[in-house]
Amino acid sequence: MRRTIKMRNSILILAIAALLGSCGKTTDTDKLKAKLERIEKDIQSKTIEAAELKEQIRELDPEFSKAKDQSVLVNAEAINKSDFRHKIQVQGEVASRKNITLAAETMGSVEQINVTPGDMVKRNQLLVKIDASTTLNRIQELKTALDLAKTIFNKQKNLWEQEIGTEVQYLEAKNRKETLERQLATAQSQLDMAYVRAPFNGRINDVNINIGELVQPGLPIISMVSQEEMYLKAAVSEEYINDFDKGDSVEVYLPSIKKSFSTVVSSVSYVINPANRTFQLEVKVNEFIDRLKPNQFARLTLVDYENESAIVVPSDVVQQDNIGDFVFIIESKDNHKKAKKVRIERGKTYNGNTEILKGINEGDVVITDGYREAVNGIDVRLAK
Repeated sequence: MRRTIKMRNSILILAIAALLGSCGKTTDTDKLKAKLERIEKDIQSKTIEAAELKEQIRELDPEFSKAKDQSVLVNAEAINKSDFRHKIQVQGEVASRKNITLAAETMGSVEQINVTPGDMVKRNQLLVKIDASTTLNRIQELKTALDLAKTIFNKQKNLWEQEIGTEVQYLEAKNRKETLERQLATAQSQLDMAYVRAPFNGRINDVNINIGELVQPGLPIISMVSQEEMYLKAAVSEEYINDFDKGDSVEVYLPSIKKSFSTVVSSVSYVINPANRTFQLEVKVNEFIDRLKPNQFARLTLVDYENESAIVVPSDVVQQDNIGDFVFIIESKDNHKKAKKVRIERGKTYNGNTEILKGINEGDVVITDGYREAVNGIDVRLAK
């Protein structure tokens, strides 16, 4: 029993000691905080006093002012409104509206090939001749029969005009003659199918047949292309579907021949390709036509945005912090030039320049060099 009472007394004494120690620490902390507050107030008052003294000394001793100068050396530029253009580059290729493959229209063996790949040909020039001996024989038979039919028809017509013979005999002779005329025209068309001719002026790209080879109707035999209707086509992201119109200017670069030229948009498709979410844009070709070939690569530069009276600054001067974008401008205050931090809203960026939508106005002077050393309110000196 006595041992239990002694243990309880010991625990009580330890708790009272811990409480007194805690109170002592709290008192020491409060004293330190109070001392720090006094020092900070003293520093603030001394800083204000030092600034007032510096101002008084500057008025009396200019040399002192130069010695104590803590300003930042900068370059600056007054902002004027200017034309700002944002451009995009897309990959295009050369195409031709006259890039075709000619196919056989009749069955037969190849009798004659008059061209080789690379040849220039004229419209209606004979390219390939397919054996048509059967058709030629048929034409000769029809011509012979038609000659007889015409003779009989003419005699029947004369008799009918003299009221000799019957009307039926006259009509049968007429029908026979007209039927043979139609059959001859059909055979002549079949014969024309055996002669493959150039549909336009152009160049032979490929010949897919050989002499003696049997061809079937629809079989590709010759491909040819014309440079008369060359154009450029490009697949453009649907993001720009409303940014381009017919007549917009385009800069074209042809890497394969290292040539550039200016042209315009000739047409804009408003149908989106669901496979790659693009629309087709076509561009006129007005230079180097004789050096272009279908599927040749081209790089197209187009203006997708333009502001004729934009506030534009060099992109390098736009800085960021945890709040957002800002630039430093120069403002005059108390006969001193000081840096001022201005929050901005940026627009598009292109070719090292950034459009500013909000924050600075025409006439503001933006720091273009030394802006990384600048802080809000610091004195600045303009470099000469």
